[in-house]
Amino acid sequence: MSAPATLRRANLLDGFTVPSESEATRPPETRGIRRDRVRLMTTGPEGIGHHLFSDLPGLLTAGDLVVVNDSATLPAAVMVDRSLVIHFSTRLPGGLHVVEPRRPSGPASLPHDGIGPGSLRLPGGATIELLAPYPDAAAGPRRLWVARTELPCSTTEYLANWGRPIRYRHIDGPYKIEAYQTIFARRPGSAEMPSAGRPFTERLVTELTLSGVTLVTLTLHTGVSSLEAGEDPYPEWFEVPELTAALVNHTRSNGGRVIAVGTTVVRALETTADSRGVSHPGRSWTDLVIGPNHHPMVIDGLVTGWHEPASTHLDLLEAFAGRSALANSYGAALDRGYLWHEFGDSHLILAD
Repeated sequence: MSAPATLRRANLLDGFTVPSESEATRPPETRGIRRDRVRLMTTGPEGIGHHLFSDLPGLLTAGDLVVVNDSATLPAAVMVDRSLVIHFSTRLPGGLHVVEPRRPSGPASLPHDGIGPGSLRLPGGATIELLAPYPDAAAGPRRLWVARTELPCSTTEYLANWGRPIRYRHIDGPYKIEAYQTIFARRPGSAEMPSAGRPFTERLVTELTLSGVTLVTLTLHTGVSSLEAGEDPYPEWFEVPELTAALVNHTRSNGGRVIAVGTTVVRALETTADSRGVSHPGRSWTDLVIGPNHHPMVIDGLVTGWHEPASTHLDLLEAFAGRSALANSYGAALDRGYLWHEFGDSHLILAD
C-alpha cells in the first residue's frame, strides 16, 4: 500500500477527498455494464471482500430479509430563467413544499446565495412564493425554503411536464428520468433517487427469491442531498406497511438477517422501532438522525453506495459498522478505484 493511501485511510472519517477518477459520471449501462454488474465490496466479520453486485444471492442466506425503498424519483428540477432553477425537495401539508433555489452553472447548478422571500413565476402558468428558510427561520439563511405553490395540476403531473432530474456537477450529461429510477419504484415522491436500490434487476430479484431470500418494501420519499456540511437531514415522509414490520420481526425471531437497502430504509425502520428493537407499522414524518447518539437496532446488514466527505450518511454507517471497519473499507475503495455517487459501485456491510 502506498504511503499517501495509508495516511488518507488514517484520517478518513475526519474528511477525505474523492478524486475525479473515482466519480461515476454516467449510468453504468452507458459504459456497457449491466446495472447488477457494478462492483460490490463486502465489509463484515470476515473482513473486506470484492465482488460484483450480481454475486449478492451468494452473499446472503436462506431466511434473510431484504428491505427496499419503493419511492419513485420525480424530475424535480424546474428551470425558472437563466439565473435560477428550483429543486422541489419535499411536499408538505397545506399546499406547501420545501424547495431549494439553485443557480445554473453549465449543465448542472450551484447553491444560490442571493435569494430571499417573494413570489416567482414558473413555466406553465405556475407560481411559487418563498416564505421562510427551512426548517427553522430563526436559524438564519439556509439553502432550503418553505414555499407556497400554485400549480395548474398536481405536483407529479407538473414536474412530469416541466421538470427534469436533479443533476449535480459530477454527471456528464442529461439523462432521462428512467436512469434515476430503481426497479422497485412505485410511489412518486423522491426529489432524488434512493440510489442504493439501483443495481437490482428483475433477474437478480428472481435469483434472490429462489435462494430463499425474501424481499419486501417500504416507502421513504427522499429530499435533496445537497445539504451543507454539518447539516442534519431534515424531515422526510415515510410509510412502513404492516406486512413489512411483521416480516422484519419474524425474520429476526427466526435467526434470519434483516438487510436494509439504503440509509432511507434504515431511517424508516428505526423510526418505527420501539426501545426493544421491535418493528411496528407506521406512516408519518421522520426527523430521526442516526449516528453516535442513535445506533441502529433493527438491521443486520446494509446495502449502500459510497458517500462523500462530511455526509451525515457516514455518521449512520459509522454507528452501524464501527469507525475502524468503515475507515478500512473506505480506504480500500479509494485504493481499488470504486466509483462514487448515484451511478457508482455498492457496499454491503454485515454486522459482526
